[in-house]
Amino acid sequence: MVIAVIGGGAAGFFSAITCASVNTGAKVIILEKSDKVLSKVRVSGGGRCNVTNACSNLDEFVSNYPRGKELLTEAFKIFNNKDVIDWFKKRHVELKTEQDGRVFPITDNSQTIIDCLLREASRLNVAIRTKSTVRSIAKNEHSFQIGIQNEAPLQCDRVIIASGGYPQRSQYNWIHELGLSIVDPVPSLFTFNIPESPLKELMGVSQLSEIRIAKTPFSYQGPLLITHWGLSGPAILKLSAFAARELAEATYDFTVHVNWAINMVDFSEKELKRIRENNPKKLVRNVIPFSLPKRLWELFCDVAEIRAFENWAELGNKKLQVLYNLIVKQTLHVSGKTTFKEEFVTCGGVSLNEINIHTMESQKQAGLFFAGEALDIDGITGGFNFQAAWTTGYIAGTNAAK
Repeated sequence: MVIAVIGGGAAGFFSAITCASVNTGAKVIILEKSDKVLSKVRVSGGGRCNVTNACSNLDEFVSNYPRGKELLTEAFKIFNNKDVIDWFKKRHVELKTEQDGRVFPITDNSQTIIDCLLREASRLNVAIRTKSTVRSIAKNEHSFQIGIQNEAPLQCDRVIIASGGYPQRSQYNWIHELGLSIVDPVPSLFTFNIPESPLKELMGVSQLSEIRIAKTPFSYQGPLLITHWGLSGPAILKLSAFAARELAEATYDFTVHVNWAINMVDFSEKELKRIRENNPKKLVRNVIPFSLPKRLWELFCDVAEIRAFENWAELGNKKLQVLYNLIVKQTLHVSGKTTFKEEFVTCGGVSLNEINIHTMESQKQAGLFFAGEALDIDGITGGFNFQAAWTTGYIAGTNAAK
């Protein structure tokens, strides 16, 4: 049996390794279009490789996937984050869990994960062919013929497509020609560009906040980072993932509201009035409410036109109202997006309606399997995208090898 795996990323390698271990007599071949394999593994987590997340509750775990939640709920019953950690441990890769639940190799080096996958592939005689760009797949009666650019066609019995997500729908044409439905791809996990941002000079300031997209139900709480181009940080990235389609439809031109005081329960204008009553002789700029970053508070004072030596007793209700609005609902206009580091993630891909949840096999083409971001599955940051890759790769590899 010959099994071709298209894509030399995390999902492709895990599919191929699983195939070769389940069926030791099979010839497993990875076809990678670029000259390097596992390039996304290399840059993940700032070069440390965020292997998975340690979250132990299934419902909570799948809530981190804007798309693919239903399929993964079943898939994680077959192979989950604990299985991934055990898999690497058995291959002498020690992992560690950080306070936020992210799991990394103890070496803090993605090369550790790359070396492990390459060793396993070599041990199991998985063939790796780089610079092999797949142009077409034709289904014969009992086999497939894969058309490869500048190479002879490859005949195989089973195919696993783990080619990753593409930014353009046209790049899925070779899959669509097999009769499969494609959900239009749009970017996910990106930062917000705010060209006219009053916060630009505060680059590097971070605060636990809530950010809400105006006129939509989308909001997220978490650390928010001010950048020279706009806003970033976990809260922004997660929000961009869940609202990916709506923001694409808005051509990335929309308004957000930021609440900088979510660590204050039931915060109201009365709190500022209480501060005024308790600190009448102190300068407004020197009494910073509820742990706001000093630079942010000074900016709010500037916007509210509070003088350098104005004390709280002199602060009128009008300026106090301006301060309150800036703290709980600062309004910013977003115009454009920026890809987060090199970690490009797409929302979209092969429709999950046509995939067998328990095998990752196409319901339209027997012998054709899928894994990773080629599917319409994507997660937020924190190891969730890699977990989806390991899980779908394991299931696809197991069943393709049978």
